[in-house]
Amino acid sequence: MTRHLRITVDGKVYDVVVEDVTEDAGSTFYQTSGVGMPRAPQPAPAAAAPAPAAAPAVAGGAGTEDDKLAPLGGVILEVVVKVGDAVKTGDKVAVIEAMKMKTVVSAHKDGTVSSVAVKAGDAVDAGQVLLSIS
Repeated sequence: MTRHLRITVDGKVYDVVVEDVTEDAGSTFYQTSGVGMPRAPQPAPAAAAPAPAAAPAVAGGAGTEDDKLAPLGGVILEVVVKVGDAVKTGDKVAVIEAMKMKTVVSAHKDGTVSSVAVKAGDAVDAGQVLLSIS
């Protein structure tokens, strides 16, 4: 199925044609394994050994209940809070930009900002500690 679309990016208009080549569309355009092609059968995975018990989180380390983690990878545009600031759940604490999209990061609990691990211009990965609220 082919669709004609008009897309505007930064005020510039583009006319594009998009073709659905998924398996559901009945396409056989691609002759190699990939979009629209069935996958080759995979061997059954071997039984995995039980996972070891998780180590207890270290205070101030990634993933503690006090830490606010980056929801996605990107670049910090703005850090709105500083150490000592009182915040409430939902308050804006930072802004991350990824692929020209801005994501507002909000406080996950009420409390006082006890540390800030990033500054404007820093690149962050998803799950990285941005700040701590105690």
